[in-house]
Amino acid sequence: EHRTISQRTYAGIVMVALYTGMRLGEICNLRCQDIENIQEVKCFRISPHVEDNWSPKSLAGIRIIPIHSQLISLGIMSFVQPNQHFLFPDLSPSREGVRGAAFGQTFSRLKDKLGLPPEVAFHGFRHTVSTKLRNQNADIRELWIDRLLGHEASHRSQGTMNYTSSIDVKNLSMVIEALHYPSLRMKIPEK
Repeated sequence: EHRTISQRTYAGIVMVALYTGMRLGEICNLRCQDIENIQEVKCFRISPHVEDNWSPKSLAGIRIIPIHSQLISLGIMSFVQPNQHFLFPDLSPSREGVRGAAFGQTFSRLKDKLGLPPEVAFHGFRHTVSTKLRNQNADIRELWIDRLLGHEASHRSQGTMNYTSSIDVKNLSMVIEALHYPSLRMKIPEK
């Protein structure tokens, strides 16, 4: 059963990837209820969904990602609709129940339309985000970048921390806001 994925959804998914570094599976499984205000900051909450039989790749994958101001300007909040379960409802699951499998396949074909170079692979967005953040100023700690990307912290002593402490959200927000794409011309279509 293949519903076509709107260009709006494509743009939304790509923008979330560029401004969060989330994995494709995490983006495709975002629910409207996963957008929360924490410490007065709009955030994506990545956590297991028992009812959808989905969970992040690892414990480190359970995390909070502040939503970039640019993502808000681009209209990501317009995807949140009353009585809608998933943020991107026009993604139909594959036979194996994987949401976004079709997206991955057609992504390569749509890259040209979106004006992306042929060598861009979807997972590459994650590396781009990681590299951009690691090359930023010294105020950004590796630990925060790992936490945003859902990497197992190399700093084992940290253990599992409380992800909603105010210092965390403010710091994570500062890290996210360090992402800039001056040459990006892509927009999220209205409809």
